[in-house]
Amino acid sequence: WREISMVFQGALNSLNPTIRIKDHFIETAKAHGISDKRWILERARELLEAVKLDPDRVLSLYPVEMSGGMKQRTLIALALILNPKFVILDEPTTALDVLTQREILFLLKDLKNKFNLTYMLITHDIALVADMADIIAIMYAGRIVEEAKVEDIFYEPLHPYTKGLLMTVPKLNEFKEDITSLPGSPPDYRRMPSGCKFHPRCPYAMDICRREEPKMVDINGRKVLCWLYSEKG
Repeated sequence: WREISMVFQGALNSLNPTIRIKDHFIETAKAHGISDKRWILERARELLEAVKLDPDRVLSLYPVEMSGGMKQRTLIALALILNPKFVILDEPTTALDVLTQREILFLLKDLKNKFNLTYMLITHDIALVADMADIIAIMYAGRIVEEAKVEDIFYEPLHPYTKGLLMTVPKLNEFKEDITSLPGSPPDYRRMPSGCKFHPRCPYAMDICRREEPKMVDINGRKVLCWLYSEKG
């Protein structure tokens, strides 16, 4: 588990309000068998500097004394304390103002190069994905429906849900364009539809879509979960 780390969604709720930031680092390291307090605090200072925070000041603070951006930077530093290779980031820019989002985005890029990290981003922010990702997995109703390189997803989406999702994103260079919304609503997880879970909202739905759930199909190195691309469909 030392090689995998995670930054959870919601910096406001991810830090214990009753202990100082230095104790977050100490407790995290101790949970993984590291008890050398001097090493832990030196590592914490190094990481806080890497995320552009004043370590001496921040280590003595309680979470309530920090802004949302400071908390998010602290959580990112905390996630790196054991030098992981793979970092999962759940909505890393949510609940932050636009300027802070931009700062966090630049910070993540800088840390990726500095510490040779691989990220997995979980997000609804299409702009963040376009700027950060190499490969995108589109999920609907708890399943991956399409997986491809970022340029393939944006320039030639295959799955009807991916196409509809991208149509909802406003384009700054087309001022008169109407934003298209997806018809219908996501399924009720207590009563999932038969067959393809997207078929009630899909403009291309066929009889087989309503009867049988599709299997993932490989098309030129990319994957799509749709009967439109299956021989049976």
